[in-house]
Formats: sequence, C-alpha cells, structure tokens
Amino acid sequence: MARLSHTVEPSRLAPGAWCHASEKQIGEGDIRSSYSGDRIGMGQPIRKPFRYGGELWVCVGTGPTRAEAYRLLHPSLYGGTARSYHDRCRDGDRARGDQAGLYDGIIVRHAGRELVMAGPPANFVAGDEA
Repeated sequence: MARLSHTVEPSRLAPGAWCHASEKQIGEGDIRSSYSGDRIGMGQPIRKPFRYGGELWVCVGTGPTRAEAYRLLHPSLYGGTARSYHDRCRDGDRARGDQAGLYDGIIVRHAGRELVMAGPPANFVAGDEA
C-alpha cells in the first residue's frame, strides 16, 4: 500500500524552542507537538492530536521538515481488530512488516476517550500547502 504524502505549511512542523522563563515550548507546530510515539508504547494518553482534511491525526515520528502520522478513528469506525500496543507488538517482526503500519489498530486514549490509530501512516512534509 502506497504511503500518502501531504504538503503542509512549514510552521505546522516547527520544532519551537524551550522557554526557561515560562517552562514550556514556544512556537512548536501543531503537527510536531502531537508527537506521541513515546507515550503510546507506555499506555499513556496521547498528546493533543492535530487536524488535517477534517480528520484527527497523531504524529509518531518527526524529522526537520517532515512528520509521520496516523489517523485517529472512533473504535466503531475502525474495520479491523483494535488492540493495545503491547498486544500488537507481541510478534514485533510481523507488526513492523504490516503494510498498514506498526501502529495500525492500536487503541489510544485522549481527553478521556478511546480512539484507534488507522494506517497506513501518512507523511506530512513542509512546503506550500496545496
């Protein structure tokens, strides 16, 4: 399955900078700030998702001018078997080789509700938004 690529305003991928006075990240783009790869594997709630194309997404990987993200769906809209990260990764080689992506079908929590990550992942790249 081919991976989708979306061009977005560079500001959405901006890393921002740590402000010691306010003790928070300033100027970080909404796509980058949704990064939750560190939280998903620990079973913690994900960070605030971002919107693109009328859908919610969560970032699982970033680079200087790109991000990898999965759509978030209500569990009733997901067509496969939804499961925890731990259950999905029991057979790590098979999970990593899945064309729908490693995080496809993983149940996550945000704002007190469960959502399911739906693959395949998409790349968001900095440029002039179409």
